[in-house]
Amino acid sequence: MPSPTKKTTKTGTAFRTAGTLATAAALSLALSGCSGLDTTAPSAVRTEPAAGAQAARFGTVDCREAKCIALTFDAGPSEHSARLLDILEEKQVPATFFLLGERHIEKYPELVRRMADEGHEVASHTWDHKILTGLEPAEIRAELERPNRAIERLTGRRPTLMRPPQGRTNDTVHAICRELGLSEVLWTVTAKDYTTTDSELIGRRVLEQASRDGIILLHDIYDGTVPAVPGIIDALKERGYVFVTVPQLLAPGKAEPGAVYR
Repeated sequence: MPSPTKKTTKTGTAFRTAGTLATAAALSLALSGCSGLDTTAPSAVRTEPAAGAQAARFGTVDCREAKCIALTFDAGPSEHSARLLDILEEKQVPATFFLLGERHIEKYPELVRRMADEGHEVASHTWDHKILTGLEPAEIRAELERPNRAIERLTGRRPTLMRPPQGRTNDTVHAICRELGLSEVLWTVTAKDYTTTDSELIGRRVLEQASRDGIILLHDIYDGTVPAVPGIIDALKERGYVFVTVPQLLAPGKAEPGAVYR
């Protein structure tokens, strides 16, 4: 399991205080030795074709043959998301958005609709970013059901993917996800964009870690992240990568509820 990144629930100045960053760094260090989590790689899923697996509207991509990579963004929508969507549309790149409910989905419903309308995968990052492993089952269920309902109301499609805050999950979370029809998605690449506003540094961190079947974790809530995206896309395309959503990365297989992918 990679070192999960610290993500918080609020945007703006409070997100970037020294205290928040220190806590993030401490949590990342504390979790760097996390082991024993049973995860499934995209290449393993692709060996089992699934009925109903669909390609995004950006076109059919067979990741058994193409050198695929997935861009994912956590904790939005935010004031930066419209510009990000403009960039993705211009470059014809699909992404997977793991959205927060409180202060995000509710504040920017038009951006949630736009994400879905433009062919991106819209998924859940819980309602208000509580650490699921510290909650009672009923609380976990509420954290997952509320954004699902909100996203379905706005897009007409209920999410099938979720990303647990800080990557923290356990058997109880798996069981509730299975009950709710959700698969858990972690990541293989993190720019730690919560630690810097330096877009060049963010881009360099992504490019240093990128590999085939990679799942890139970024946040469209931070000032330095969206400006880094065009350079990341251009550089990875030059290396022969094809951008896909997480479901495309798994196709012709399909994510199973209650399973964890990275």
